[in-house]
Amino acid sequence: MCVKTLPIFKRLAKFPKQQTRKLHPMAKEEHYHTKFECDNSYHVYNRSVDLKPMFKNRGNYLFFLKRYGDFLSEVVDTYAYNLLGNHFHLCIRIKSEEEINKFKAENKVYKDKEVHLIISAQFKRLFQSYSLAFNKQHQRIGTLFQKPFKRALIDNQKYLLNTITYIHQNAQHHGLVDDFRDWEWSSYNSLLGDKETKLKRIETLKLFGSLDAFNDSNNQLVNGKEFLELEL
Repeated sequence: MCVKTLPIFKRLAKFPKQQTRKLHPMAKEEHYHTKFECDNSYHVYNRSVDLKPMFKNRGNYLFFLKRYGDFLSEVVDTYAYNLLGNHFHLCIRIKSEEEINKFKAENKVYKDKEVHLIISAQFKRLFQSYSLAFNKQHQRIGTLFQKPFKRALIDNQKYLLNTITYIHQNAQHHGLVDDFRDWEWSSYNSLLGDKETKLKRIETLKLFGSLDAFNDSNNQLVNGKEFLELEL
């Protein structure tokens, strides 16, 4: 179900590059083995197996977002996303045990499965569905996504806020745009907009405490060097 929408907020001035913040240290190897658990938040990310674009046109971006909603919206809440040519980033929260049990009751194939296997299987369905369509459209064969996909447990509030901000700024970090606000395929503008969305818009803004705090966070350039292990 979509949350209430908010008024369109004024866009921010481009953030000064000299302002940086340190981020939570992360170990890349752990991200291949982290288990999903109810009520926990995660940074999920992955890239194409050959480092070539996995999104080649507007339709590809839109189709990925649609299939993501189809396969994951019943089992995760989404705080932020960014699709960036040959890779993507997501900030998600696994739904409650009650919500997962409801999903299991409605999908008998998962009746006796643990949460981690359910979430992993839904991501697998997303990747398979998208890969089939992408390969057919672009006359390509073979695996598209690196296996396994990576996920980092977000274990504190500061880490969560920094991760959301980093995800939004990622297109600028990679030089795809001069200002991350101009990148169409992140959740940044959707969070500040008033269109219907499956994003947890109100909940995400509340995480920062206020709209001003959200703006302040996004006005600071996160230290990308702290995320070198994630650069794909």
